[in-house]
This record gives sequence, C-alpha cells and structure tokens, in this order.
Amino acid sequence: MDVRAAPTVVRKGRPPAPAGRSALLATIEASLAANGSVVLTGPSGIGKTALLEAAGAAADARGELVLRAAGTETERWVPCSGLAELLDQLPAPLVGELPRERLSGLPEPHADHVGCRLSLRGLLARCAEERPVLVLVDDAQWLDGESADAVRYAVGRLAGKGVRAIVAGRWADGFAAGGGAPWAPAPDALHLPVPPLTPDELAEMFDSYGLPVRVVNTLHSDSGGNPYLALALGGAFTDRIPRHWRPAPLPQRVQSVIAERLARLPAEARETLLMAALAIRPTTDLLCRAGRTGAVRDVRAAAGLGLLISEGGGIRFTPPAVGTVLAESADARHLARVHRALAAVVPDAAGRARHRALADPGPSAEPAHSLVTAAEQAVRQGSHRMAAELYRLAADRSPAERLEWLVAAAETGANGGLPDLVHRAAEAVLAADATPAQRVRVRLALLDLSGQGLAEMGEVFAAALVDADGDPALLGPLRLRMALGALVNGAPGRAEQEANGALAHARATGDTALEAKALTVRANISLIEGRGDYATDLRRARRLPEPPLDGQLHMTPRYLAAYCAVFEDRLAEAREDLLRMLALVERGSGEEVVHVLRNLSEIAVHTGRCREALDFADRAMRVTEEAALSPGPAWYHGALAELAGGSLRRAVALAERGLRASEQEDDVIFQSRLLHVLGVARMRLGDVRAGVEALWRIDTLGEGRGLLSPLVLRRHGDLAQGLVALGDTARAAEVIRTTRIVVGDRARGIGVTGRLDRAEACLLAARGEPDAAVALLSRTATLFERLGQPLEAGHCLLEQARIERRRRRAGPARAAASEALEIFLRCEARPWAEHARHRLASLDMGPREGAALDRTSLSEGERRIALLVGQGITNQQVANRLFLSVKTVEASLTRIYRKLGIRSRTQLGALLDGPAALPDESGATLPR
Repeated sequence: MDVRAAPTVVRKGRPPAPAGRSALLATIEASLAANGSVVLTGPSGIGKTALLEAAGAAADARGELVLRAAGTETERWVPCSGLAELLDQLPAPLVGELPRERLSGLPEPHADHVGCRLSLRGLLARCAEERPVLVLVDDAQWLDGESADAVRYAVGRLAGKGVRAIVAGRWADGFAAGGGAPWAPAPDALHLPVPPLTPDELAEMFDSYGLPVRVVNTLHSDSGGNPYLALALGGAFTDRIPRHWRPAPLPQRVQSVIAERLARLPAEARETLLMAALAIRPTTDLLCRAGRTGAVRDVRAAAGLGLLISEGGGIRFTPPAVGTVLAESADARHLARVHRALAAVVPDAAGRARHRALADPGPSAEPAHSLVTAAEQAVRQGSHRMAAELYRLAADRSPAERLEWLVAAAETGANGGLPDLVHRAAEAVLAADATPAQRVRVRLALLDLSGQGLAEMGEVFAAALVDADGDPALLGPLRLRMALGALVNGAPGRAEQEANGALAHARATGDTALEAKALTVRANISLIEGRGDYATDLRRARRLPEPPLDGQLHMTPRYLAAYCAVFEDRLAEAREDLLRMLALVERGSGEEVVHVLRNLSEIAVHTGRCREALDFADRAMRVTEEAALSPGPAWYHGALAELAGGSLRRAVALAERGLRASEQEDDVIFQSRLLHVLGVARMRLGDVRAGVEALWRIDTLGEGRGLLSPLVLRRHGDLAQGLVALGDTARAAEVIRTTRIVVGDRARGIGVTGRLDRAEACLLAARGEPDAAVALLSRTATLFERLGQPLEAGHCLLEQARIERRRRRAGPARAAASEALEIFLRCEARPWAEHARHRLASLDMGPREGAALDRTSLSEGERRIALLVGQGITNQQVANRLFLSVKTVEASLTRIYRKLGIRSRTQLGALLDGPAALPDESGATLPR
C-alpha cells in the first residue's frame, strides 16, 4: 500500500522563526536532525505553541509527515482521545486496516489500550518507510494517560527510523500546573525550558507596532518577557500612546487572563500570593516567616502559570496588576488580618508602620503624623517607594492635610519611579482647591517622572508657569527643570540662561539647597561644553550646605564632583565617592540609583574591572526597566560594559536600541554617547566605514555643532584611528590637530591626550614612520598604566604589535601582543582578549603567509581591492565603490590570493591587518 496516499504540500523556503526564538528553534532542529525528540516546558504564554508551529512548518516544508495533537483540560480523563486525534491525520487506507475495537477510544474497562499502542507504532513505522514523521503534542500536561503512553511507546522504539516528537507542556520543577504528571516522548529526549524574551527580543517582536522604545521596555518589565502577556498588555496602546508618560489602562483581556490563571491555583496558594501582593518588597523568606509555610511551593506554582517571577527569593508579579486583582478580591477583615501578620515580621520600622496603618484604616490625626515621620525616615534611607506609600496613607487619614501629603506622595513617587501613584496623586491635587505651590510641586513631580523625555512635557511646563505666577520660590525649581530639558535637547545656551534664572530665584528666597543644585547644573553645562569654569561653580556649590537626600542625588554637588573626577581621570577617587553614594540610595528604585550605578559601571570599564562593569550596568538596566525610566542612558552604559568585557554584538544591539530611544525623546546628550559606542563597536567588528560614519554623525547634533566636548566624549581618537584604517590620513591628521587645540595642555585632559597620541601613532605608522609610532605607543601605554586604565594600555600594545608585525619584527610583535593578552585576561575583557589571541595567531603564520606583508607584488588596482575586502565588505560593494563589475572583482581576488599565497578572505584580512575576520567571544570566526 502506498503510504503517500495522503498528499503533502511542500512549501519552498524556510518559515521564519518566532521573534527572539531563532537560537532555540535551531537547537530543536538540530535534535530532530539527529532523530532526537524534544520536551518544551515553561509557563503559559511563554511561546511553546509558537515554537511547535514553527518546527512543524519547517518539517512540512521539508516534506515530512507532521501529526499534531493537543491535550485539553476537559478531555484529559477520556482514554485515547489524543490518540484518536493523531490517527485521524494518518492516511485513511492505513487506518482502515486496523480492527475497529482498537480505534474506539472509549473509556471502557476492557478497552484494548495495549493494542492501540502497538497499532500506533505499526502505523508510524509504515509511514516512516516513506518519509520522516514528526509528532507534535501541545498542552501535554492535559493529554490523557493512554495517549501519552502510546506516543512514548511508538517514538521510543522508532527514533532510529525517523519518528520523532516534540512535546510542549506547562511543568515547573516537577509541579504540573495543569494537573498531569510530566512525561517525555523518549527516554533521551532533550528538555528545553522556554525562557522569557529578553528586552532585545521583545523589541524585535514589537518592531512592526510602532511603539516607542520606552513603552516596549516597560512592557517587558510588566510581562516578565512573556510574549503572550506582552502582546496583551500592548493592546492598551492600540489607539494612542498616553501622554506625559501616563500609565496605560489595563486591557480587559489581561484582566481576564489574570483571573483565569488565579482560578487555577488552590486557595492556599492564592492566600500566599495575596500576602506577597500586600508587601512592599515580598520575598519567599518573608512569606514563610509570616506563616505561609508552603510559600516556596505556592510561588513555584504561580510562576508556572506566568503570574510572577521569582529571582533570588524576591517576587515580582507579571503584570504588576496581579497584585491589585488579588487585593481587590479580599474583604476588609481579610486584608487587615494579612497586614497584621506582615507587620509582625517586616524588618524595617517604616514597613511595620505601613502595615499597622493598613490593618486599622480608621481616620486619626496622630497616626497620620506617625506615618509622615516614618515616610521622612524612609526618604532619608533612599526608600522612595515606601515613603510614597506612607505619605498616601497619611493623606487618607488626615483630611486637613490631605493635599500636602498627596503632594509629598507624588514627589517621592516620582523619585522612586512609580508612575501610577504619581499620576493618581497629581490628579487628586489638581482637581482640588490646592494652593499654587501644591499645584506647581505635583507638576514638577510629573516632569521628574519623564526622565530624559522632557521635550514632550511642554504643556506641563506651561501650566506650571501659570501656577507659579511670578513667585520666585516656585519659579526657581521650575526653571531648573527647564535648564535640564534644554541641555538634554541640545541647547546649552538656553540651558545656561534657565540655570542662571534658577540661581537668581534661589538666592532671592534664601534656598541654599536649590542654589547648590543650580550651581551644579550650571557647572555641568560648562563641563559638557568643555569650558574650564565648571570647577569654579562646583567649588561654590560645595561650600554651601549639601542638599538633603530627596531623590535627586544626581543634581547635587557631591555627585557632580564624582562625575567630574571620572573625566579628569581621577578614577579611584570617583569610585570611592560613588560607592558611598550607592550605600545611601541602595534601597531606592528610581533615577538617582540608576545614575550612581551607571557611573560605577563606566569607572569599572576604565579601570579594567570588566565583570563589575557588566554587573553594575545590568543592575542599572533592570532598575530602569522596572521604574519605567528613559532607557537610553542605561543602555549606553550597558553597551559600554559589553564592549569591554561582554559581547561586541550585544554592544551593537544595546547601542542601536538606546539610540532609537534617545532619538524618540530628543535626548541629544545620549544620542552622542550612543553613536560613539556604536561607532567603536562597529569598527571592532570589522565595519570600519560604518563605524566612522556613526562617529561623524555626532557633529550634526547639539545645534549642529556637536554638543559634548572632547574632554567628556572621547571620540576623536577613535575617529582618527578609523580614518587612518580607511586610508584617509589627511582628515585623521586634521581631527587630531583640532582636538589637541581644544584640549590644550590642561592636566585634566591627559586621558584624552593619551587617546590622541595612540591615534597619532597609527597615523605615523601609516605615513612610514614606524620607529616614531612605536616610541609614541610605548609612552602612551605607560601613561595609561599610571592612570590606572589597563584596557587603554592594552589597546596601545595591540597597535604596537600590529606595527611591529608589518615591519616583520616577529619577536617584538609577539611580546607586545602577549603582554596585551595578559592584561585583558586579568581584566576579564573577553572581546579584547579574543582580539589579542587573533593577533598572536596571525604572528604564528608560516613564512609563505608572512610574505604577504610585502605588497609590492600587487598592482595599484589590486591593492585597492585587497584593502576593501580586508575591511570586510562584499564583492558587490567593492564593485560599486570602484565602478567595476563583480566578475572583475572576483578575478582580481583570485590573482591577489595567488600572489599572496592565501585561499580565503579571512586570511586576507589577517595578512593585511584588516578586520575581515575576528574571533568572537566563543572562539568562532566571524566573517565580516
């Protein structure tokens, strides 16, 4: 009998993988190609079904027989129901040969289940004689036991004959959320937990939706990377994006999903989750101490349903509205009982005050003031979320002072990155008979909540100016925000005018805290523009009393002093000061925490602490996401850390995403910085021309003249080196000359001078002065060692190795490259270490390859082609650039390879010291 009686349409081309799942799908395909089976696990909505469909579509395209079955909760007790679904898809003539009693699937005690298993095995074996068979089982936790046994029996015995299976189910750590026992289609099946999407992958999924990058970043936080939930939450933005960073309403679809998933949990687990929802910082340990002895099991079950994420014992609901739904489902007595249990175990006084107040909601003036006292203490400790909650509770208990405490809740909520609370409090104040001062203060809170997105807050600024009505006490802090907005948007002149106005208002009212902040902002403007007077304003600010810790540490003199120390190459001092600041704000969750973490990450990069740099950057990105802050700054420092110690390709991805976010918020400061790191990353990956183009783009920003000075954005040395690599030595020399004039001989510009010296050494080598180049590189490496910047010193050594190799001095070249590798390994600078290994490997080439360093055997046209191909561009791009045909380029390459004694573009790139190929972090070779 011809098993192919059931025709299959074979589609051409490979079906696209679900967004962010290419690597996972490749792993699945590799297992199937080796006749292996796969088990996919993960919570609801994580994308198991999408992977099944993608794998099935690929198998269809290959002409395989694909059989699909799905368990259902209502039929999991019906024997052979899944088996019947599979048999229905087999060729009718084959199935017709089976005895009817074996196909009944009826739940009778005497049903021949053994016969059904044997029959399925026989049928699949017949099918596999003609083409491979792939069995897909979705929602496997609900597949009836008899069908699961049949699939397991057939696949386990026919794997070597081309029968494989992919089983997807919702099992977590042995707990089957759907009620069934975990099972695999074969004893050696590959178990693959489907992870949440990363921010990059979720951004890819939302590319076609036109959402702002900052909104997508928030969707990632709220969904925990669960694609189904992220899409459901994204439904709130179908019509329009809420203005002024207002949180979007929770879609009804998401509310239904939450309710349905909570309903699957036992009552005990829901009680545990309710307690977690009522705590400010829930952990499994806290829940256990409060009497929830099964907390670990309950949290695991909820995670299996996609209701929360538990990392390091901490608990975060996905979406956060899960906590709201739980709280709204309980009555007042129930809530009071849970709050009393929590009040007995939370470790801090502010938390105990909060839970006691929530357990006894009756109005009373004295408890309100006690809550305010606890809130003020929480602010001093940097715990802005706790403080905002306490101020809100105080407002509920004190009608006479309600508006004042709501204003305080909005202010601290903005500092803690709590948009829901800030907008609710602000709306309540603006709808009431509030004083002008209260109205201005809540508008300032809304401005602070916008982060780098001040360009979209024109309406709020205008309303605040009307409310201020010429009052200098109100105009001072408002004009300070206007100065920050102008600076971020690339208008330093206007920013300085507004800072001067804020300073005058502060002095007129005797507000020393505001005066110190205004001087700090003015000093920051001078620093960014490269003017030397920033030190004068900073000294004046530091002579004033230090502003209180109110959530704006990043606008204080002590913070700017540490920031300046970074750019003055006093890195040890800056690190020590910032670590002390981190201790002050470590309980926080807002912008000041991110500022400190970002700068600690940058210092770690400069000082060669690459693992520490990645850790600080990851923490900054996580806080940014959870607090719905502007993502561009954190992604810049993430890219910078990846460039030093992580992955060059991830550096590019973070820089590109950050650049999009900063462009959307009109943030010129971080557009410049992100273009710098993007340009360097592209050059190090081999696309020198694209890297140089990114660096040139910076000059078009900031009123068309490039806002950041060479002292702050040290891009000019990198730009000059890129121009030298492209053969444009004249422009490289001009970049170095003009930058030296701007920097001058100021001691605080010594690190910039070192980078320019390294670029000039490359220029000298390109102009035929290798001795002078090596001497300059040696002095520059010593300078960077003295400054405590080992990666920069190692970079100098790599350039020295390259120059020595070009003049056939293998010993000095190998010594320099080996010293560089030792530095990079000590610093855990993975991309740099791979570069150094590549350099050493090129030095170990045989004499035939070494002859390639002498290019005299190449014609002028061949030299141009070799140089372009060595930079990693394609034959078509070479043809376009040199106005040749592709065939001419190919023929020329054949002659070049023959003359140089090589056989590939990779060898050409290595021999010409170009970046045609460079080992990636895994040691593989990346074609350019």
